[in-house]
Amino acid sequence: MTALFALATSLLWGLADFGGGLLTRRVPALTVVVASQAIAVVVLGAVVIATGGWTEWGPQLWFAVGAGLVGPVAMLSFYKALALGPMGVVSPLGSLGVVVPVGVGLFLGERPGVPQFAGIAVAVVGILLAGGPELRGAPVQRQAVLLTLLAAFGFGAVMALISEASSNMTGLFLALFVQRVTNVAAGGAALFVSVRRGGTALPEGTGRGVIRASLPALAFVGLADVAANGTYSIAAQNGPITVAAVLSSIYPVVTALAARAVLKERLRGVQAAGAGLALVGTVLLAS
Repeated sequence: MTALFALATSLLWGLADFGGGLLTRRVPALTVVVASQAIAVVVLGAVVIATGGWTEWGPQLWFAVGAGLVGPVAMLSFYKALALGPMGVVSPLGSLGVVVPVGVGLFLGERPGVPQFAGIAVAVVGILLAGGPELRGAPVQRQAVLLTLLAAFGFGAVMALISEASSNMTGLFLALFVQRVTNVAAGGAALFVSVRRGGTALPEGTGRGVIRASLPALAFVGLADVAANGTYSIAAQNGPITVAAVLSSIYPVVTALAARAVLKERLRGVQAAGAGLALVGTVLLAS
């Protein structure tokens, strides 16, 4: 069950990242974050009411609040790093956040067997290569590296925090709702400050029309991200965190394959090799 839900997490995160990347070509990144998460809040609110999730209120929800505060910072740092580039270095480095939940699992006493340790090593190398790292070309700005590492730590922290925010399914719905409300509050405050400083919240020209046309894509991104957090939480609660975290971090392979299918982007040799290694690591981890 752990492997199944963790791989579902990678699929959902990979597709959400692909959709978010497309949206940020037309809409400011911060607006994409706030709008997509606001849609998720509405849907999750309805789910919490329908399932009676509010009865699971308790101190464990502070983990969800923490995840909600860290998430927007990590996402915006990652988008900024991608803007500074080169993307071929930034993208795979962002996957290093997997070391946070893996470290938490080892700290809590998890001791995977030899095949699982080998699978972790092989999968992490595959994840890094799947991003198509640029080993030659333009130098990487120090700011881009620092922002990427900040984003990676944030992504890993969200994975570790959300897995501790609930102990059952109805509690999980409430935890995800609290996380998303915090996301919107933190992201909305940042958007307000950005606009006050001269930034833009809507695309130039027919901004509102673009937002309306993008609502289905925004909804998909927000709900896919929520679902990914949920499936990861289930995976981490039903098996070793070390295994769940690594299998959930194969999403760069999904993003690369989605770009290949939709945008007709060709996979570089190093990306194909990375995807293959990630699959080998998956088999070892699931053994």
